[in-house]
Amino acid sequence: MAGGSDLPGRSVTSKVLALLGAFDAARPELTLTELARRAGVPLSTAHRLVGELEAWGALSRGPDGRLRVGLRLWELGQLAPDRLPEFAHPWLQELFASTGENVHLAVRDGLEVLYVDKVYGRRAVPIVSRIGARLPMHPTGVGKALLAYEPDWFVKAYLARRLERPTPHTITEPGRLARELAAVRAQGHALTYEEMTLGSCSAAAPVLVNGRPVAALGIVVSSRRARELPRLVDPLRSAAAGIAGACAAYL
Repeated sequence: MAGGSDLPGRSVTSKVLALLGAFDAARPELTLTELARRAGVPLSTAHRLVGELEAWGALSRGPDGRLRVGLRLWELGQLAPDRLPEFAHPWLQELFASTGENVHLAVRDGLEVLYVDKVYGRRAVPIVSRIGARLPMHPTGVGKALLAYEPDWFVKAYLARRLERPTPHTITEPGRLARELAAVRAQGHALTYEEMTLGSCSAAAPVLVNGRPVAALGIVVSSRRARELPRLVDPLRSAAAGIAGACAAYL
């Protein structure tokens, strides 16, 4: 449950953070009851705190009365010091312009990938990634591109977990996945075929700064066009190298 449970002695700050943390990409809007339950906060307390958060602009209500994150938090988020999306965005735009395909940028956050930028067109295949969304590492192209360059201890710990299987094509066997990650590292890019979503395939390349994977750049195409993935690898890797060069001085 997001935000934990209503443990004795929780501070007001922890309850407020639990309420805000109850929202995620899969649940961007919640009723007050849903919000209180996911945050582990009593309904009466949630009602009072939500009123204060609404007044401050941290939360807002949609036409149906459901709660969602307010613009005040978005404004604060823009002050975060991470300039990676700023440096990378021109390269995403250029890659999209040259390929016409969905392009996204992701970073590792814990055991997941966090999508921080995306460029797409109305004719591109629909994909599950969205800015601010999190997905498992092993079924996604960007996740594999990042995981392949992590230290051995991290990879071993990741593979020791029970791995999610979003589709029948997801590789979850530790030995097989370890061999694939070794191949990704050897060739410098990752390819996935309907491992995260049926109907879509992806190619991804790591953004390496001083040998460290700071992000991964990915392209997603329809499974009907899976044969075209190899031709997208060169422009993809070129764009990833461009992002790395732009970030090198800052990172």
